Amino acid sequence: MFGIVGLGNPGRQYQMTRHNVGFDTIDYLAARNHILLNKVKHKAIVGEGQIHGHKVLLVKPQTYMNLSGRSVSEILNFYKMEPSHLIVIYDDIDIEIGKIRIRPKGSAGSHNGMRSIIYEIQTEDFPRIRIGIGKPVHEDLVSYVIGRFTQEDRAFIDQAIKKAAEAAESIIKDGMNAAMNRYNG
Repeated sequence: MFGIVGLGNPGRQYQMTRHNVGFDTIDYLAARNHILLNKVKHKAIVGEGQIHGHKVLLVKPQTYMNLSGRSVSEILNFYKMEPSHLIVIYDDIDIEIGKIRIRPKGSAGSHNGMRSIIYEIQTEDFPRIRIGIGKPVHEDLVSYVIGRFTQEDRAFIDQAIKKAAEAAESIIKDGMNAAMNRYNG
């Protein structure tokens, strides 16, 4: 089983914000693979289904970004899932808007959601897909990440969300190296 976790914040006020591109990617994956996000468990909204013949759990933690690790830890423990079968999708201010980067492991950088996950599961050794949201120019970081995209940027982000979903599917089907070679361009 693979767990694909998209990071974001619950609540209508955070929908379609920069910080919620992980949630948006999970929604896209669910629609694309006919998986219903219809259960609330492990402090998350989840959906179970199949991608390329592999059982998957799509996850949108409902703990707010900074406590995402609590939900992820519960899922890994409950399903006895290896961290190598966990794929986390999240926003990254250090990547140009609309670009994605796949890594097999690494630090949290400046991302509090990733910091929480690494703290709770006690390892950095799990795949992640980062979606570039760019850096703020005229506003503070918090206002920027919980803000919405401009219409121009939204087009780039919608493409990045599609690529991130395809990259997650590629990791499951073809393995990490093939996915990195294809999508890290």
